[in-house]
Amino acid sequence: MKRILLALAATAALATPAMADQALATAKNCMACHATDKKLVGPSYKDVAAKYKGDAAAVDKLAAKILKGGAGVWGPVPMPANAQVNEAEAKKLAAWVLSVK
Repeated sequence: MKRILLALAATAALATPAMADQALATAKNCMACHATDKKLVGPSYKDVAAKYKGDAAAVDKLAAKILKGGAGVWGPVPMPANAQVNEAEAKKLAAWVLSVK
């Protein structure tokens, strides 16, 4: 029984950061236009992570797009700036997006 509880606790500890960032994305309305695994209005987070894989400056690039908006990278639909997000949250969201597999 102890082993099961320890395994569950370890699994929960590993899952919590990802869920917390998805919760932040939901709270900041990112999930209204994006999903982790499919295109909605904007690209899926999996596609974004794949596009920027290996780019050392990706967190800063994506954080800037979250804060200021952007256009043309994923097609004709522009991404508006997210006024609900501060710089620290934008970097946290960008890091999470890049971790989606």
